[in-house]
Amino acid sequence: MDVSIVVLAAGQGSRMKSALPKVLHTLAGKPLAAHVVDTARHFSDDINLVVGHGAEQVKAYFADASIKFCLQAEQLGTGHAVAQALPNLPADGAVLILYGDVPLTQPDTLKALVAKVGESSMGLLTVITEDPTGYGRIVRNEQGEVQAIVEQKDASEAELAITEVNSGIMAVPAQALHQWLPKLKNNNAQGEYYLTDLIAMAVANDVKVNTVHPMQEHETLGVNNRLQLAQLERWHQQQIANGLMTDGVTLRDPARLDVRGNLTAGQDCIIDINCVFNGNVQLGDNVTIGANCIISDASIGAGSVIEANSVIENASLGEQVTVGPFARLRPGAELADNSKIGNFVEIKKAFIGKGSKVNHLSYVGDATVGEKVNIGAGAITCNYDGANKHHTHIEDGAFIGSDSQLVAPVTVGKNATVGAGATITRDVPEGVLAVTRVKQTSIENWQRPTKKDT
Repeated sequence: MDVSIVVLAAGQGSRMKSALPKVLHTLAGKPLAAHVVDTARHFSDDINLVVGHGAEQVKAYFADASIKFCLQAEQLGTGHAVAQALPNLPADGAVLILYGDVPLTQPDTLKALVAKVGESSMGLLTVITEDPTGYGRIVRNEQGEVQAIVEQKDASEAELAITEVNSGIMAVPAQALHQWLPKLKNNNAQGEYYLTDLIAMAVANDVKVNTVHPMQEHETLGVNNRLQLAQLERWHQQQIANGLMTDGVTLRDPARLDVRGNLTAGQDCIIDINCVFNGNVQLGDNVTIGANCIISDASIGAGSVIEANSVIENASLGEQVTVGPFARLRPGAELADNSKIGNFVEIKKAFIGKGSKVNHLSYVGDATVGEKVNIGAGAITCNYDGANKHHTHIEDGAFIGSDSQLVAPVTVGKNATVGAGATITRDVPEGVLAVTRVKQTSIENWQRPTKKDT
């Protein structure tokens, strides 16, 4: 059966107290609505996003996502919201209705829900909760069949005692949806068109309402304020941590890990506290990540060690590489096997060859560094002339003395040595020593200045 998706994302989210539309607030580094859209793509590319408050911002974020936008100019309830997508929906198949602020519903749960849809049946995602306050109650008859959903403000005392509640997520035959939505009424305490009234319509039309329960209650939780967002973030991060540990990763403290994207790790990796992983990060076997590291869109080869307080972004590291502490690898950094980047070193758009070392307090940018090169403390490549970037080439076996400046474009030849404190503005031939220092002079009987009396 073909499936069309409707994602409701028009609400103001006033309790977020933010100029940003609620559905664009992020969980695990990704907007709430983006989580929902990515899940929806497991079922269909026919995705309709109902927008309202902050519509232009939401459209701008999803501009390249091949999504149909449906404007709900007035927020008159969930039924009214889905009705805005009705012209885009086919006459047949199933329609899966999701919410842009309910980000963590799992594909398997929704797959089970969609499977409940037939010519005379629909699926409803419900959950049993200890505290049903605020949720619509699921009313069943003596045979256990769903008869209706009653909203909190419209519920009787007996109905308020029901602990099975509506998640809002449902899968409905498209043909029935076209028939029922125009018939919704707003004669309720809120004066809104409730999507939940479809349940009573289904019962009246002999359409069986099949319920599905999620594996975890958190799959159905929405975000209405920043407190709820933070709580859901922590729960989600704990699930990620549990998965990593199950797969053989040691986390020094699972509660102090943030994965804001996709982290894959080999066996026997160790991740210390307060580490943040953004985008797509791949760790090989036996990688160790020290405390307080931020790693974004990077691959780190087997056996490598990232010492504490290092920042890595859009970089590629080979095997047995050592980085840090307090090192920064900027976009385009590529480190070959057994290379070493020490403390307070910055690498940008540079290749560091096998076995080479940039040990401390240095900057290497727009450069190619060969194998077994040693770059001393405080050495820098001067790659920017104020208008353009230029390349530095350091060949195999070269030794760059401390506090040297290599003014690009320049090449240091194989096995050449640059003396400490040198400013290199011309190519250095293979095997030579390049020195630019003024000859040291000692002045005898020199009198050190003394402080004048005031």
